[in-house]
Amino acid sequence: MRWRFLLALPMLLIGFATAAERFDETKATTLFAFDTVSIPHTQNLRLEMSQPRRHSANPVLRRGPAGSADAMGVQFYGSVIRENGKFRMWYVAFDDDTDSKAPSARWRAAYAESDDGLTWRKPSLGLVEFRGSKDNNLVDVGGDWGFVNLKVIRDDADPDPSRRYKMTTHVYFRHHTRLGTLLPFTSPDGFTWTPVKKVKPVKGELRKEDLLLPVVHLEPCGGFYRWDGWYYLTAQNAMPGIHHYQGRVTRIYRSADFVNWKATNHVGFVRASQHEWLGAGRSREGEQNHEGISVWSRGNVLLGVYGRWHGAAEWKDVTVDLGLVLSNDGLAFREPEHEWTFLPRGEDGAWDQGGVLQGQGFENVGDETRIYYGAWDPRGTGGPPVPRGGVGIAVLPRDRFGALVVDESGKGPGDYQAPEIASEFVTESIPLEPGTEPKVFVNASGLGPQATLVVEMLDHAERRLPGRIARIGGSGFQIPVEWADSNQSVAPERIKFRVAFEGAKNTAIRFHALYLQP
Repeated sequence: MRWRFLLALPMLLIGFATAAERFDETKATTLFAFDTVSIPHTQNLRLEMSQPRRHSANPVLRRGPAGSADAMGVQFYGSVIRENGKFRMWYVAFDDDTDSKAPSARWRAAYAESDDGLTWRKPSLGLVEFRGSKDNNLVDVGGDWGFVNLKVIRDDADPDPSRRYKMTTHVYFRHHTRLGTLLPFTSPDGFTWTPVKKVKPVKGELRKEDLLLPVVHLEPCGGFYRWDGWYYLTAQNAMPGIHHYQGRVTRIYRSADFVNWKATNHVGFVRASQHEWLGAGRSREGEQNHEGISVWSRGNVLLGVYGRWHGAAEWKDVTVDLGLVLSNDGLAFREPEHEWTFLPRGEDGAWDQGGVLQGQGFENVGDETRIYYGAWDPRGTGGPPVPRGGVGIAVLPRDRFGALVVDESGKGPGDYQAPEIASEFVTESIPLEPGTEPKVFVNASGLGPQATLVVEMLDHAERRLPGRIARIGGSGFQIPVEWADSNQSVAPERIKFRVAFEGAKNTAIRFHALYLQP
């Protein structure tokens, strides 16, 4: 029996990969190991987070040659969307015209595409004239707008096909000085864009009388997403709120129709050190949040990547890494592990040295999760312009951001803790449509004959439902949970799951996620 199992193992692994391609986790309810709202009850378990590796092909999108629209910079304050078998990217292109009298207009919206998400091309769109030619990859935004940041989503919930794609952008306006603000756009195809308000740029900037948000400096495009029927964006801002925080915090603005944006906002994420205000004139110093949060909507939960700003009195000492956060309500974001660096900046001499940027690009491809990111070295700010940016990929095994593992630290001397106490967790209560029952999948590794996961379906009172128990002994990204009894009664309208780590080698188990497919 053992050798037959070993012969069959390659086919099982192939089956897992095939299932991963068929099963789109973004359309499921996902309970991640590090989500203490979805998995609030644990015993004898601890969390291990995973840092991604950099892809060997980085940077997968580079600056163009001298004279091109992105000769000076490819700034991935942008987005990647995968649709119809193609990867589509929108990013900020920065040209090398140092004699320009309209500096804001040197930052433009550009487009790239790829068949595999690794090898990218900059197609000639023929839409925008740049230096006497339309042979470039610039998208049409209805004028010479200067964009520092942009985020794009495809919005299939909007019945109007002319608004299928939506883009938030960071533009500038003049109020005693040059300040940042929001300007949203819509598009039927992602190539030709129209502002939601009839406005025209003045030297790449928005007139003060055309503002959609109050007269404050705002960097409004860290992330952009829909949640509970509303459009939300995450922004960077250092102005006082209910509390006076140190430096840049994440503010969240909202709109019901994508045209009219509410002036009231929510402070969605603050790092612990920002609760101690250092005083006026010191907004660059201290540990802060840089450029809000880029968001991956997973239906019931939002994953996010934010800039971990390591501040200083002088620009030459400022650096930026990336951190990981999540939210279960679309407003309040938290770290799964306190002050943990998800992706550190590159070493000096690397293309991403000094600072990394959160773009909104997250894709599950085969057995990988790809996180697209950009680069900016803040240490050169204030000096002569230097070429900057590019787009890279950080890679994790599919959906394996973190894992729950058996914690044996409580097994101290004497009767402090009996060895037979279970290592297990119980999920939150999950509502179901009456008369329906979801298919259940587990993402786990380290399983084997002496390391198994036992999954039980419970009712809201945590009573086991007859026949709803399964034992999983093989690893995979989407392992189907096959219940012991296939002739069960109809599941109740609210269910929970209990998952136990069993076997003599249960310390090898890594539980990453549980999925409920409608």
